[in-house]
Amino acid sequence: MQKSVDALVADLQLLGGAQAQIVQAVRELVQQLYPGVQEEVKYGGILFTAGVQFGGVFAYRAHVSVEFGHGAQIVDSIGLLEGAGKGRRHLKLRSVDDIAAKQLATYLPLAHQAAAA
Repeated sequence: MQKSVDALVADLQLLGGAQAQIVQAVRELVQQLYPGVQEEVKYGGILFTAGVQFGGVFAYRAHVSVEFGHGAQIVDSIGLLEGAGKGRRHLKLRSVDDIAAKQLATYLPLAHQAAAA
């Protein structure tokens, strides 16, 4: 049986730390930018689909990672994306304030465009 998004978030809250708050804040930002976005629990995180699957959020012990499956195609003029693989790039968030500091609201549309291309 696949875990629901709400169940995953509840599990994160039980672990303590900032991860649950960060994940929830990322979800809220994605929902603001893409009303009707579909969320799916997969690979231990939450994947986002708005026409195309364009990213996901994953909680780890020391941080939350926002992953972009086609992130290598993003022209990163800001220079905050991490990773050097063939396809993926990510942003590591260690606090809710990092969502603004790492300009996630700018990267999400870029990730969506890269996935749709």
